[in-house]
Parts: sequence; C-alpha cells; structure tokens
Amino acid sequence: MGEENGSQPRETSRETQREERREALGGQSDAARPCTAFATPLIGKAVRGASRLLRHGGSAFPGKIVEQIDPGFLARTLADLPYGVVLVSGTNGKTTTTRMVASMLETLGLKVFTNPTGSNFTRGVVSALLTEVPLSGRLDADVAVLELDEAYAVKFVQQVKPRFALLLNVMRDQLDRFGEIDNTARLLERVAEATTGTVVLNREDPRIARFASAVPEGTGVRYFGLAPELRRFFPSDDDMQTTVAEEAASVAGNGRPSANDRAQQKPAGTSVSAEAPDADGREATADVTLTRVGNREADFLIDGQAVHTAVKLEGVYNLFNAAAALATVRAVMAQDIASAQVAETVPGQASHASDAAISDESPVDSPVDHDRLLAALAEVTPAFGRGETIAVNGSDVQLLLVKNPMGFRLSLGSFPPDGHDTMIAICDLYADGRDMSWLWDVDFTSLRPTGVAMVSGTRAWDMALRLEYDQVKVEQTGTDLEAAVRQFVTARPGVPKHIYCTYTSMLRVRAELAKLTTVADAGVGR
Repeated sequence: MGEENGSQPRETSRETQREERREALGGQSDAARPCTAFATPLIGKAVRGASRLLRHGGSAFPGKIVEQIDPGFLARTLADLPYGVVLVSGTNGKTTTTRMVASMLETLGLKVFTNPTGSNFTRGVVSALLTEVPLSGRLDADVAVLELDEAYAVKFVQQVKPRFALLLNVMRDQLDRFGEIDNTARLLERVAEATTGTVVLNREDPRIARFASAVPEGTGVRYFGLAPELRRFFPSDDDMQTTVAEEAASVAGNGRPSANDRAQQKPAGTSVSAEAPDADGREATADVTLTRVGNREADFLIDGQAVHTAVKLEGVYNLFNAAAALATVRAVMAQDIASAQVAETVPGQASHASDAAISDESPVDSPVDHDRLLAALAEVTPAFGRGETIAVNGSDVQLLLVKNPMGFRLSLGSFPPDGHDTMIAICDLYADGRDMSWLWDVDFTSLRPTGVAMVSGTRAWDMALRLEYDQVKVEQTGTDLEAAVRQFVTARPGVPKHIYCTYTSMLRVRAELAKLTTVADAGVGR
C-alpha cells in the first residue's frame, strides 16, 4: 500500500508537468475545433474495427476513408502538440530510425505519438491517429515522430509544417513511382524547405547534404556522419557495381576498378561520396558521428565526446541509423531545454521561443544526458519485419525487409548466410514498386557458398533468374508464397533461417507464420 501511495503523486506530477508544458509551448484550443470533430474519430474507429475483423484493407484503409470525409483531420489533430512533428524520411532506414527516435524521446520523459506499422503514406498516419485519438479529437501526446514515404512527405508538409525533419539518404527505389534519384532528392528538398525548427541531414550523402542551402531562414541544420574509415561500408548509389560485372570487366581486360578499389584509391579521410561542405568549403561538423561498429555494439562521437553503447539491433546500417536518431533527439531536447529556460524567465512566452531556440547557434551539449540517451538506444528492438526474429519449429526465423539495391546489399552484408537457410520472397505490388529491374543492381555472390533454399513471391522466377546470373544455386522456386513459407520454416528444425522479403511479401510471410506460432500484432491486418 505504501508503494502505491508513493507512486501516485509521481504519476500525477508527470501528468501535471505535461499539461503545463502543453500550455507553455502553445497548441490549438478546444474552442477552435469544429463542433463535428467528434464524428471523425468515431467513424474512423468503426471503419478500422470492421477492416480488422474482416482482415481487409490493411493498416491504411481507415485513413483513406477519413481523408475523404474530413480532409482537415490530420492538420487539426497534430496542431495541438507542444513539440510539434518530427518527420523522418529517406530511401532506407525510415521505420527503424523512427522507432529509435520515438523510443528515446519516451525514455527522456515525453509522450510520443508515432506510426509504428511502417504504413508511411499520409493515410497511414491518419489511421495510426485513429487508434490514439479519443472522441474529443484531442491527441494526448507531446510530440509526433512520423515516418513518411518520400513522395507522401511532400503531401504531408502541405498540410502540416514539421518542426523537425530527419532526412536519411537518397537511393534508387521504386523507379516506377519516383523515377531516378535526383527526382527523389527534389521531393525531400521540399521537406527541408517546409521545416520550421531543425533539419538533420546525412553528411555523407551529397544529395542530402546540399539541402542545407534550402532550409528557410531561422531553421537550424545539424548533421550525422561517419568516421572516414567507415565510409567504405556505405557506398553511394553512384558506386554500386556487382561482383559479376567486375569479374566480366576483369576478364575483358579493360582494367575497370571495382567499387571497393575506387573507395581505396581515394585519399585518406575522404568519403566515397562527397562530404557536406560548410560555408567556407570545409567538411561540416557532425553533431553525432559513428566511429566504430561491432557485434551489437558501437562507438559514437557526440558533440566531441566519445561514447560507447550496446544495441539490440543488428546490421551495420542500423548503427548508422542510430547516429541519425541520436542527432535528432538531441535537437528535440534542445528545444525542451531552451523553452524551459524562456518559460522560467518570461512566463507564458515559451510558445514563440521554441523554434528560435534551436537554430544553428544554439548549443545542444551537456543538458542532454548522454548516458540516458544511450541507455534508451540500447533498449530499442527491431521494427516488425526489419530484422525481427520469430521462433518457429525450433528455428529462429529472421525477417529482413529489402526493397531497393542498397538496402538489399547492406542486409546481405550484415547477415552472413553461413549456418543459415535462406529464402527470398519478391512481390511487385504498388507498395513494393512494380519495376523489378533494381534486382540487377544487387550483388548476390555472397550467397554462392550456401545457395538459396527457397525463392517465392509473384516475381519468384525473375529472382531465380537473377540468382542464376550470379551463379547462386536455388533449390526450389514457386509463386505460392504461403505454401513456400510453410515448407521453408518447417524444414530442417533447429537450423536458423533468413527470409529476405519485399514489403507486401513480408506482410504475407508474417501472416502465414502467425498460423504456426505466436507473432506480435503489428496492427496491419492481413
């Protein structure tokens, strides 16, 4: 009883502090809401319940309906948040990085709304809101951390101006939707132009780094980056070349260097891709730099201080994503510190100080506790389908989402096939991208020693042909994905397994595994 009585005041205090913070930082008053605002959550929740019951429509379907009946719902609901919106976008790493940012901010005491399913169109965000917003229409959160598809991020910022934007990278992806990567870069530049507080940029991606010149006056710019010795692990899109192509060039005797050779020929301290220069032409200083990678552990340089942390995430690319997440959280917490200082000095004025408090000149050092940040990062688990491990028939089955050349390459490099059975499931629905030509830019030669036990999905035969060109043996191929999954995971009990899958095939794989074992509900219906 004593513990219960002792814990209640702390919880009450936390809620009181959250309400005071909301009032200090500003937000939409209840009086500003339309009198019919209660109807939208009610209708949306009903649609969501029906779609999940019928296993129809996926995670974004309720949002699609709400967008049609109440176009202002998204902007109206997010206008309340005292810390505004953190928008995360880029070709690779959006879902896991969004999860990192949200988790760390929660550990640091903020109440966070996010879209955890990876449904990253505006209607997916609306659907996620419907699970959290009561009939009053007021979202009980301090900040929204939202993953947005590159094209839909532009539509989002037309409705909601993010206070923070994290822009990760630009790679070839879904060419049928985006065209070449310079067009994708232009889409993300629109996000930088719309951000009101701080834009966090990848220093090592030249197409991202140049957005520093596009941010509006008063918006801060911060970078995350890599130590020079790690840059070769993250070649740019321009440096991709397959092993088979290099071997053919060598046989032809044309002396064309490989991507690794080109990286090694560069002077020490330079990147495979151009670094972001500052106004004087020097390399920009990163707020957070990844300096060393290990097996589920890494070293970072944060504002000049060397730190170390263990992580539950696998894959070298996730450690670079962690640097991006750390830089973003530091920017958000800098607003918290600056706003609190202004509120103490001039009560009631913090709402207008929040964005100005996080300009380039604002320090984000010691007030943000590195130990708490790293402790929060160490607890982040993989997002569903992104390195998620599911136990089936005595085997650990790891789901690895792949949707573009660089993402597939980094996954193959991060999860060696030795001692594992491998399956590849490729589908070509709209959410995957209909153009499968990107498979020819992936280097599959690391799978030669073990081969691939199963290839499936609607484009199974395309994938099998691609593997044949890289001289990778395929044991079985079939387009019936559900049957292939059952056969693959029940064969050779006890042997760990990798399943590389595109987005829609990943949803189908998880649904089939749920018939065989316990699989966490990701809220995506079928």
